[in-house]
Amino acid sequence: QVQLVESGGGLVQPGGSLRLSCAASGSIFSINAMGWYRQAPGKQRELVAAITSGGSTNYADSVKGRFTISRDNAKNTVYLQMNSLKPEDTAVYYCNALIWRLATMSEYDYWGQGTQVTVSS
Repeated sequence: QVQLVESGGGLVQPGGSLRLSCAASGSIFSINAMGWYRQAPGKQRELVAAITSGGSTNYADSVKGRFTISRDNAKNTVYLQMNSLKPEDTAVYYCNALIWRLATMSEYDYWGQGTQVTVSS
């Protein structure tokens, strides 16, 4: 089995910062792309940022210049540093990873359980 465990969400004032972490564990052969999505109440889930195994990144226009995605391949962990947070960043943030499993040598799409980020004064 494979698990993605997120941490780092919480309540922050506008202009503040938070750092999200997501660690993958279990029967993992390798991890390809990793990313963060978010879903606000009444809205569809949207991509926030993604990073390939080689370190190439992609960001939603709404977070460019404020958020930074990074990963530690040795720890199977992806991070999202969020700066200059705005109320419209309030959402549940989900970690996503494309993982090759040892048991089946096939690639699967995994999701974390989600972590709440609330930006409010």
